[in-house]
Amino acid sequence: MRIFVAGASGALGRRLVPQLIDAGHEVVGTHKSPANTELVRALGATPVMLDLLDVRAVRTAVLEHEPEAILHEATALGHAKWGRNFDKAFAETNALRTTGTDALLRAGREAGVRRFVAQSFASYRYIRTGGTVKTEDDPLDPTPPGNARHSFAAMAYLDRTVTEAGGIILRYGGFYGAANDGLVEPVRKRQFPIIGNGAGMTSMIHLDDAAAATVLALEHDGPALYNVVDDEPAAARDWLPVMADALGAKPPRHFPAWLARLVAGEAAVVMGTDARGASNAKAKRELGLTLRYPSWRTGFPAVYAAHAVAEGARSRAVANRPTHTAS
Repeated sequence: MRIFVAGASGALGRRLVPQLIDAGHEVVGTHKSPANTELVRALGATPVMLDLLDVRAVRTAVLEHEPEAILHEATALGHAKWGRNFDKAFAETNALRTTGTDALLRAGREAGVRRFVAQSFASYRYIRTGGTVKTEDDPLDPTPPGNARHSFAAMAYLDRTVTEAGGIILRYGGFYGAANDGLVEPVRKRQFPIIGNGAGMTSMIHLDDAAAATVLALEHDGPALYNVVDDEPAAARDWLPVMADALGAKPPRHFPAWLARLVAGEAAVVMGTDARGASNAKAKRELGLTLRYPSWRTGFPAVYAAHAVAEGARSRAVANRPTHTAS
């Protein structure tokens, strides 16, 4: 198929485009920054610079390239500034999940696009009662944290709008697998503490496995919704120390819930103490998902230890580089 990938230069897009091409698809990949034109081309896609919030530009791009499928993988989290206001950090991503989704769906309908797959999120969103691991049939949290209500509403809008249009929603776990993953620096600097009892559950997914699941989803009809996560949802008190160790960092600090609420806001407390994880059973059963990294327990060391070795080699090379002084 000819596939229109919105967000081809993003963390997932960089893994997804090569896998799509390996599967025999032709890819048109969007990016927002001129600096990413050559990156998208190097991945093997036809680059298109596009602001997904510009409805007219989206229509023009989709109609011009006549795709048979659209993959909506665009977020704006790479340079987000994190603080107590969760919704502020996610504001542009929320717009991409609402206005951007509407623009892509509208253009896709006009162009006769047959398949639409969109990136959503699994962790932290399910109802915080009952079991600690939820399926796609479980309800979402009816009372999300106050400082994250707009973000939760944007994700719910995305899920509902895409499935009502006959598309497929992939609720990914927390991404890892790149040297610049969003959690890397906070964990290294001990800025990501274990909050309270640390019982809040997170579901993870390696970027390569997330991309593989997305390629599989293209072969299936919608409407449908899948959790794309690894086999081991885990409490923060379990996975955070493993990540810190894999990064060669000191163990995470421990914050009482009241202090974390003051410093990081209510959303951080809920995520750290009361959130639920997600089951991947449906994706395995219906999509045929097979994981290269079934658990973060092996995935973190495999990924971050390799990055640490490479970083150490670069540092030694710089330190041993000959210097020249004027005579």
